[in-house]
Amino acid sequence: MFSVLLPTNSLLVAALSLLLTRLSSSSLWVPDIPHIATYFGTKTRYEEVNPHLLRDLTSVNTSVLKPPPNERCSSVHLTAVIRHGSRYPTVKNIRRIQKLSELVRREASRGSGGPEDWLREIQSRWDMWYTEDMDGQLVMKGREDLRHLARRLAAVFPALLSEENLRRRRISFITSSKHRCVSSVEAFQEGLQQHWGLQEVAYSHRVDDELMRFFERCRGYVEGVEKNRTALREVERFKHGEEMEGVRRRMAERLGLPHHRLTADLVEAAFFLCSYELSIKSLHSPWCFLFDENDAKVLEYKSDLKQYWKRSHGHVISGLSSCPLFHHVFRTLDKAGRPRRSTEASPEPASILLGHAETLLPLLSLLGLYKDQTPPTADNYHTQHGRSFRSGRIVPYAANLLFVLYDCQRGPRLQLLINESPVRFPGLEAEDAPLYRDVRATYRHLLDGCDFNRECEGRTGGRGPNTEL
Repeated sequence: MFSVLLPTNSLLVAALSLLLTRLSSSSLWVPDIPHIATYFGTKTRYEEVNPHLLRDLTSVNTSVLKPPPNERCSSVHLTAVIRHGSRYPTVKNIRRIQKLSELVRREASRGSGGPEDWLREIQSRWDMWYTEDMDGQLVMKGREDLRHLARRLAAVFPALLSEENLRRRRISFITSSKHRCVSSVEAFQEGLQQHWGLQEVAYSHRVDDELMRFFERCRGYVEGVEKNRTALREVERFKHGEEMEGVRRRMAERLGLPHHRLTADLVEAAFFLCSYELSIKSLHSPWCFLFDENDAKVLEYKSDLKQYWKRSHGHVISGLSSCPLFHHVFRTLDKAGRPRRSTEASPEPASILLGHAETLLPLLSLLGLYKDQTPPTADNYHTQHGRSFRSGRIVPYAANLLFVLYDCQRGPRLQLLINESPVRFPGLEAEDAPLYRDVRATYRHLLDGCDFNRECEGRTGGRGPNTEL
C-alpha cells in the first residue's frame, strides 16, 4: 500500500472540488435563476410553478389527493391532459432572435462608460446557435419534463399507473400529431418504464388531432378569432400603448440604441430569448439583464392578453371549440365510474392525452376556471396585478390537468388537480372531491349540448356574451 502526501494547496483544491461535486449533485443545490423567470407566460418552466422540484424532481406530495376523510375511498381512474415539455423556438421567433442579435452586435453601446458586463458578454461570447430546423421541436429538457412527471404520477397513483397496467397496455396514450407532442408522449412512457425498472422501451400511442387540435377544425373559431383582425384588438392596443412603449424605451437606453431601432417585436424576442436559454439550457442568460421586474410584468401581461383573447374567456367560441375533448373526458369518466358485472372487462385505469397550451386553455375556460370578474384589457393593466389568469401559472411547459375518479362509500367522486395541485370545480367549492353526479349536474348544460358541429359551424363571430360557468 502506498501513501501519498499532497501539498496543502492541493489538499485545499481537492476538498473544494469534492464539496462542489457534492453540492452540484445534491438535491439541495439550486442553480442561478433569472429574477424574471416567473413572468414568461406560456414559455415558463414547470419548475417555476412548483419550485420544490428545483431541489428534487422526483418529489411527490400524496396529501394533494383529498377524498373525504370520513369516507373509505380508492382512486379508480386517472385522466391526464398534458402539455408538451420545453421546446425550441418556432421559426418566427428564431428569425426575430437572429435580427435582434445582429442589431445588438453591430450597434449597441453604453457610450463613454463602456458596456456593462452582460452586454460585453452578448457581443463577444454569445453565439446565435438557434437554427430554423429546430422549429418548435422538443428539447432534451422537455423529454426530462415528461419523464419526471410520469414518475411522480406513478408514485402518487401506483395502482393506476402500475407495472402490470403498463405491461398489459391497459393505459391509453393519445397525442397531437406535432413532433413535440409525439416526443412528449414517448418520454412520458419512458418515465413510467423507468419508474418500474422495465428495460424494454415499447411505445404505444395513437395520434388524434380531432381531439387534441380541435381548434384547427372549428370554423367558428378559425374565422371568428384566429383570422379575425379585430378579435385581438386589446392585444394590439396594449402592444402599442404606454406600458409597452416604456419597456421599449428602457431597453433601448440600456443598449445605447436610438429608440426607433427597437420594435415591440424585438423587445419581445429578447424577453423570449431569456426564457429559452433558461428552459432549454438552464442558463441565466445575459439577455435577461435587459429587463427589470416591472418590465417583465408588462411583457407577461401582453402575453396573457393574447392567451385570454385568443384561447380563453375573451371569446365564447374559444372554449366551445374544446367540446370534443370535454365530451371525451366525461365519457371516459362515465365508463370508469359505472357499476359493472363480474364478467365485464375492467375499464382503463388511466388515459394520458398530450397536447398544447392551445389544447388546455380552451378546456379550462369551458370548465369555468380562471375567470376573473373583470376581464383584462389594454386599459386596466394597473388593476390586474391580482388576476387569476396568468398563463405562466396555468399552462407552463408540461402543464397538466388531472381528473382523479374515486370509488367512495357514497358513490364516485371526482377531484381536479392542475399542475399537481388541487383546484376546486366552480360552483362546487365546498369540497375538493365532490360527488361525480354533482359534477355532472354542474356541467349538465354542456354534457347535453356543446355540440361541436353546431357550435363551430354556426358561430363565426368571436365576441358576444360569454355563457360559460
